[in-house]
Amino acid sequence: MARSDLLLSIVRAGATGDRAALRSSVEAAVAEERSKNHHTLADRLQRALNAVAVTPPAASTSTAQTGKDTILETEPRQRLEDLILPLPVAQQVRQLIEEQHRADLLRAHGMQPRHRILLSGPPGNGKTSVAEGIAEALAVQFFTVRYDALVGSFLGETNTRLARLFDYARTVPCVLFFDEFDSIGKERGDSHETGEIKRVVSFLLMQIDQLPSYVVTVAATNHAELLDRAVWRRFQLRLALPKPTREALAAFLDRQFDTWPEPAGIEAKTLAGKLGSISFAEALEFCQTVRRQHILSLANRALKDILREQVELWATRVAPENTDATRSGKTSSSAEQSKGRSSTSVGRRRGTSKTV
Repeated sequence: MARSDLLLSIVRAGATGDRAALRSSVEAAVAEERSKNHHTLADRLQRALNAVAVTPPAASTSTAQTGKDTILETEPRQRLEDLILPLPVAQQVRQLIEEQHRADLLRAHGMQPRHRILLSGPPGNGKTSVAEGIAEALAVQFFTVRYDALVGSFLGETNTRLARLFDYARTVPCVLFFDEFDSIGKERGDSHETGEIKRVVSFLLMQIDQLPSYVVTVAATNHAELLDRAVWRRFQLRLALPKPTREALAAFLDRQFDTWPEPAGIEAKTLAGKLGSISFAEALEFCQTVRRQHILSLANRALKDILREQVELWATRVAPENTDATRSGKTSSSAEQSKGRSSTSVGRRRGTSKTV
């Protein structure tokens, strides 16, 4: 027998006349029955799907189809095996994937596989790649939420679109990815936020709670401190992806060197030390810049010479911490100057008072 959540999706899609949602839900049910060796039932479902015509309502748009407008659907290509992850993160992600693959065994014992993950850490260190890698490992669709199509300007509009988004996600096994989750899951106790935002957060948490276990929800944030406290309880896995250590960065650079047509002329660990504390994304961009320059040189320059030149240029780049320090320096300087002017002014007033 197909899962109750799939049956509900089939009924909902048939009632609304959504042919695409009906087909995807029935095909998911067929796949499940075949995995249980219920081939007769699977064949009957397939024949019924091919024989029944679904007529969409004349005056209304399908709820699930409208929800599709709020996501970006992509084919997952990133493999988890190609990522360099902290050991605890890699272990817990592998556990989640095993639970999803063996979900029937867990359900037979009254348990559900885990399916809600929160990824936290600075940008460029693999949060999106981990989400895509999970989708690739599970062989399911990868849905990225589009906030530009989700957030509305009218009262209640965002909640309506959220409902449609989650209704569509329920129609098929998938990974539903919320990037920059802090932009929608903000702390409700913030006095600067409006009542509408607080209602959106409450509705979002309720919808996440009601998602079936075959929808793996992955939320990523660069600012975990901004998340509502109730958000943390919703996620069964809370994983940190910090900037890579020098050893991890060296391993990543070594993989890049393996794809180059010439020797780099430098050890990966040495180069990692020269690049400093950077993200995987920055390291990849550096390596791609070296390859671009080598390609454009038409092999007239040695790759190791280009690499040496790019390392020197890298040292002159503007880094976020430098701009923060500059701002802090200007703020301190302005405060000191203001304090100095204030002291001088007080001194002058005191001097004037004594003279009088």
